[in-house]
Parts: sequence; C-alpha cells; structure tokens
Amino acid sequence: MSQEITWTVRRILQWTTEFFERKAVDSPRLSAELLLAHVLKVPRLKLYTDHDRLLLDPETTAYRELVRRSAEHEPIAYLTGKAHFFDLELDIRPGVLIPRPDTETLVETALNLCRHTAGLEAPRILDLCSGSGCIAAALAKHLPAAVIVAIDIDTVAVEVARGNFATLGIADRITLLQGDLYVPLCDAPDPSPFHLIVSNPPYICTADLPNLDRSVRDYEPRRALDGGPDGLCCHRRILQGAPERLLPGGAVMLEIAFDQAPAALALAGQFPCFTNPRILKDAGGNDRILALSLA
Repeated sequence: MSQEITWTVRRILQWTTEFFERKAVDSPRLSAELLLAHVLKVPRLKLYTDHDRLLLDPETTAYRELVRRSAEHEPIAYLTGKAHFFDLELDIRPGVLIPRPDTETLVETALNLCRHTAGLEAPRILDLCSGSGCIAAALAKHLPAAVIVAIDIDTVAVEVARGNFATLGIADRITLLQGDLYVPLCDAPDPSPFHLIVSNPPYICTADLPNLDRSVRDYEPRRALDGGPDGLCCHRRILQGAPERLLPGGAVMLEIAFDQAPAALALAGQFPCFTNPRILKDAGGNDRILALSLA
C-alpha cells in the first residue's frame, strides 16, 4: 500500500479487498470495511456515504498495520476489539473465544423453549463455559424476567463478560461466577435449581486442533477449543452434573460440531435420567445442538 497515493475510502477499500482475496482472508470486502470503520471511528454503513473521503496520514498508517496483521490471519474481532452476536455488539480480546453465528442457534432454541412453555415466564438459566458472555447476554436481553447465572473458568473471559454485561446494562440481572463448571455454585448466594442449562463448551477433538483454520488455531484460546480425545469431554461432565442442578423436567442444550451428532446421541444414551435426546440443526442445515430433558 503506497504512501504516495491519495487514498480515499473507495480506493483503499477496493485495494484492500483485492489484497485480502489474494491472501485468502475470510470475507475480504467485509473484513476491509470492518477494519476501516474501526480506524475512522465511524459505523460501517458510513463508508458507503463517504466514498470520496480522504484518509489522513495517521489513519492510513494505522489502517496499513491492521491490514498487515489481518493478512497474517489474525482475527478481525481481535483487531477491532468488537464482535457481533444476536443483534448485540460485544467487546472481545485475545484470550476469549470469538462468538460465531452458529451459536445463535443455541440462543434461538432456548428463547423458543422459554416463550412457549408454561411456567417458564421467569426461567432460571445456567450458562456454562460462558466465554465473552454472548449467550447469557442475548438471553437476558430477550427474556427480561429471566434469572441467569453465567460461569467460566478463565479469568480473562470473566473480565470480558463482566464488561459486556455492564455495557449492555444487564449486569444486575446476571450472576457471573468464575470456576470449573458447577463448582462455583457450591458457594453461590442462591442455590436454587435451574429450568435450563445452556453451553457452548469446547468440542474440537484434540487430534483435530492442528487442522483448524490458521485464524482459529494460532490465535483463539486452546482451552475454549479442545474438547479432549472425542471432543465431548466437557459435554460429558455437564451431563453428569446436570441432574442435581436442574428442576424436574428441566432442559439441557449443548452446542456440538457439525459431525458429532451420532457420538453426542450415544453419549446422551448413557444418562437414562434424560429423555427425548435430539439433535437440532443450525441455519446452514448442519447438526449443531444436543437437546435433552430431565425426566
């Protein structure tokens, strides 16, 4: 990217899009727009009305550095510090898993259950492996009467989630705890059982980690990805502890990989206390959620 060229919004976006295409950056045009909007501190749609805006030298310099890092497949969300999930804008930073559209299926399924089930007008919901807090935040925004507890083992994730809850104005409606799955509940001020347990736990088989896309493998936290030898170690532990934390008839919804449905159903079959285990598909038609209910 030459410094001698007069860079307008239109020209720099065109150049960056073509550069990202050559570098196999995901969603080249969108990535270019997100980076430029971040540098210019404007909404992305503003770029379409300011095509002829001239970039100042400091803006070009800052943008060039982000483009360089993105070409090395550093995730856009880490470069901008922002991620979008279920109509929410969340703060994000390295060390915390980036929310993905696939996980929105989990939120939609939970919302449908709560909205169409008698007695769930004010559900108690437990979000395990909460990460950035994206699932808990989306549920809190769309279920104003819900009581939500969010738990993650990682200090950075808990800090990011706490900030997101505060920014979104829902911090007073979510109890955020740090620890390993159900352990923090032993000291929770309200030990009451839950109507629903949701989680996007680590589900990549350990042997498959080296084969992940570079932007995931080299930058996102391994702890949030590695699901053990079969990818279902955390799912197994969640199901083991769920009965004593659920109300009778309560439900569990766990995200899985697109190819884990048979193994996930087999795992569910090892817990006869649960009924109606089923696999739900995401918007792309891929298997995505293991859902089951406590007898």
